[in-house]
Amino acid sequence: MEEDMKSNTTVMLLERMVECANTGWQKLLGMHQLGCVMLERGEYKDAQKSFEVAVQEGHVYSLAGVARAKYKKGHKYSAYKLLNSIISEHCPSGWMYQERSLYCHGKERTNDLIMATELNPALPYPYKYRSVTLAEEDKLGAAVAEINKILGFKVSTDSLELRAWFYLALGNFDAALQDIRAILTMDPCYMMFHGKMHGDQLIDALQQYVHQWDMADCWMQLYDRWSAVDDIGSLAVVHQMLEKEPGNSSLRFRQSLLLLRLNCQKAAMHCLRMARNHSAQEHEKLIYEGWILYDTGHRKEALAKAEESIAIQRSFEAFFLKAYALADTSMDQKSSSHVIQLLEQANSCASDNLRKGQAHNNMGSVYVDCDMLDEAAECYLKALGIKHTRAHQGLARVYYLKNQKKTAYDEMTKLIEKAKSSASAYEKRSEYCDREMARSDLNMATKLDPLRTYPYRYRAAVLMDDRKEEEAIIELSRALSFKPDLQLLHLRAAFYDSIGNQAAAARDCEAALCLEPDHADTLELYDKIRGRAIEQQK
Repeated sequence: MEEDMKSNTTVMLLERMVECANTGWQKLLGMHQLGCVMLERGEYKDAQKSFEVAVQEGHVYSLAGVARAKYKKGHKYSAYKLLNSIISEHCPSGWMYQERSLYCHGKERTNDLIMATELNPALPYPYKYRSVTLAEEDKLGAAVAEINKILGFKVSTDSLELRAWFYLALGNFDAALQDIRAILTMDPCYMMFHGKMHGDQLIDALQQYVHQWDMADCWMQLYDRWSAVDDIGSLAVVHQMLEKEPGNSSLRFRQSLLLLRLNCQKAAMHCLRMARNHSAQEHEKLIYEGWILYDTGHRKEALAKAEESIAIQRSFEAFFLKAYALADTSMDQKSSSHVIQLLEQANSCASDNLRKGQAHNNMGSVYVDCDMLDEAAECYLKALGIKHTRAHQGLARVYYLKNQKKTAYDEMTKLIEKAKSSASAYEKRSEYCDREMARSDLNMATKLDPLRTYPYRYRAAVLMDDRKEEEAIIELSRALSFKPDLQLLHLRAAFYDSIGNQAAAARDCEAALCLEPDHADTLELYDKIRGRAIEQQK
């Protein structure tokens, strides 16, 4: 389906999959996917039949597929009525309102999309629709601001492309080029203009309108963007640098780090493999192979690759990889001391300040864990001295642990002022202020990144302290409606248990244990709930 959704091979495989289904859920999954493929192929009658079979097996979401197929066949009102029935008969979700918006116009559509975002702020379509509507009204600045809301926490190629067009309409060619370069980093084969023009061609067309940077300029720009915690801007600069040095494996590696920060794991892994393939020296290949192993969960094997690389040649990246992998496997007092030594050895090797800043920052974190606060502060200050802006967060933690709460708050404020992406900074700053200021910071964190779960948990806990149990459960349910999360489920189960709703508590425990079967706190709570249920039956 990823390679060619419309192909006969895809259809054949899905048909065989349905034939091999042994349970109802297997059949409904296969029929729903087959319906999606048929819809994409324009075979709307067959698509509707497939979705209807999935509905009969109990898959409510496939009703949206039935509605879409009816709409494509020209039965718009029928599709609208079907979505109305879904909303009235089931607990409303964001996707229901988003789907219904396709079958209405004007204010009714706008209101549906507002409701869709309220129920599920992670849905990208409402932001894109509103931004295009604003652009059509010649409100291009507002259009950029609207699409920035989704790009602030969920980066995708289509949202970046949309913003690039807005920048082009504004005549901001530098910003448009930045977004196009970021797109091509995430997907090197991306086609613009509805699949009619390769991104590289558009870059060539726009080059004449922007200032051309040499390699020294690029490094300066990269430092500025890295310091501003601007990952999209940093990606664009690295893409431009690779045009000048396509065989530079260290730049490919840097791409992978930025893509991981943006939650683009597949693209990050592609860049890591490219880094490995472009490496001219064996010790470099071993490092990138180590990172590939580390990112795929093979920590001990990654550690072995780092040691093998160091045996050939001492380098910053080899020591850094070894320290990183060791810190993730075990962190007793002896291991912590070893990690610090490895990071010191890394910084004694040649590297650029961007990476050395990261090493100082990591060293500070280890010192904090060892309760060596003065040493940690020294490391964080060194990192800040070479523009590693994220070190403000570590330094704030040191101040807080030294009982200097106001200084910790001020340190996080510096990070908020500097960082282009600041949701996590608002969240962390909330720990260093009173309840009202914390609530304000966490509301801002949710506004910037609604996928962060800590603000919901904090607000719910405050409501429980105020004996507003139902409101606390509603707060957790808001997030759980679009993001199944272990901690949220566990907390809601505990809240349900506290008000005597044992059935709901048990249900949330079971859901949480599906995510992590060995979660000790949830297992303990679940055993208590089942024990009470057995006593009541007796």
